[in-house]
Amino acid sequence: MADYWLLKTEPGTYSYDDLIRDGSTFWDGVRNFQARNNLKAIKKGDKAFIYHSVGPKEIVGMASVSKEHYPDPTDKTGAWVVVDIKPQKKFKTPVHLETVKTDKILKETALVKQSRLSVMPITPKQADRILELSK
Repeated sequence: MADYWLLKTEPGTYSYDDLIRDGSTFWDGVRNFQARNNLKAIKKGDKAFIYHSVGPKEIVGMASVSKEHYPDPTDKTGAWVVVDIKPQKKFKTPVHLETVKTDKILKETALVKQSRLSVMPITPKQADRILELSK
């Protein structure tokens, strides 16, 4: 069974539309130890919600993990890793941060509790709720 994750991005740097255009990408630039450890826990086939952290702060779509962690090619130290993802579904209705903060299921996510974390696990119950709200 696939696990669920949430990956944050600044849409001016790399948006979900960029992911759709490219067809796949490696998720780079993570420079936080907890986020790196989360990247290392991600498995091929896991699902990742993509969250735009600037502008309208919202979960905009879902991606699937196509390759497990390997060294970040943008990092010369060798300390950091990336995973490969490909777009799966752009949401008709993005799930806004304010909705996440006030929803009784989603308000317990790391998106609310650890707002600076850029890669975080999402429980199956939380994933179901995000998908329900995105229709």
